Amino acid sequence: MTDLSDPTAAARAAATTINSAAGIDAHDIALVLGSGWGGAADLLGETISEVPAAEVPGFHAPAVEGHGTMLRTVRIEASGKHALVLGSRTHYYEGKGVRAVAHGVRTAAAAGCQSLVLTNGCGGLNRNWAAGTPVLISDHINLTGTSPIEGANFVDLTDLYSPRMRRIAKEIDPTLDEGVYAQFRGPHYETPAEVRMAGILGADLVGMSTTLEAIAARQAGLELMGISLVTNLAAGIQETPLSHAEVIEAGAAAAPRISRLLADIVAKL
Repeated sequence: MTDLSDPTAAARAAATTINSAAGIDAHDIALVLGSGWGGAADLLGETISEVPAAEVPGFHAPAVEGHGTMLRTVRIEASGKHALVLGSRTHYYEGKGVRAVAHGVRTAAAAGCQSLVLTNGCGGLNRNWAAGTPVLISDHINLTGTSPIEGANFVDLTDLYSPRMRRIAKEIDPTLDEGVYAQFRGPHYETPAEVRMAGILGADLVGMSTTLEAIAARQAGLELMGISLVTNLAAGIQETPLSHAEVIEAGAAAAPRISRLLADIVAKL
């Protein structure tokens, strides 16, 4: 396993493996596919390479049901660009450290990507967003208590979630709403009081991924878009207990529609 003590070197080693497997010098865009979003990769175009995540330096087999196990290179049919599909995501709650969480997006940058799309399944605070509703991330609140940035590196997060990319998404689907995403550490779900707190702070969505990756992506110079799938109403808003099975079920039900949406957006980026 690659030593992550030098995150930049680890990302370069992983990128070399991925680019070599695909037989290309560089990728153009990366996608991190969370719960419910995996089908988008099949709609983008031809898969020209597929590598098990556990065989790529610094990556791990996924620890969560509903996440993929492969790193894929897809030639986008509409543009001829190459997409790096990161089906395997490391969550902060897995205990592997924040460097492991950020490794995927840093690898994407090292592989030549200029832009990144982060997706997730999450809880919603807006009662108008039924399970299966996709929501663009306009901003985020990082409640993990950590950052992927080390040392005196002061990175500006203004307009972190690219207005240009969000405009393109809305051209594809003008009905898309936007919201602020708050990441909790997990793996336990938020309490009703924590959900109320997040709402007071300005959050519309709550989950356990995305913000640390987004910060690392900005530091790496990637243009970023985030899009969430509301899989349930958050604790205290939803009347029934939360469960991961519910997340998987909602993601599966919405998968064909949101996968087509994401593929159409990526084709225009």
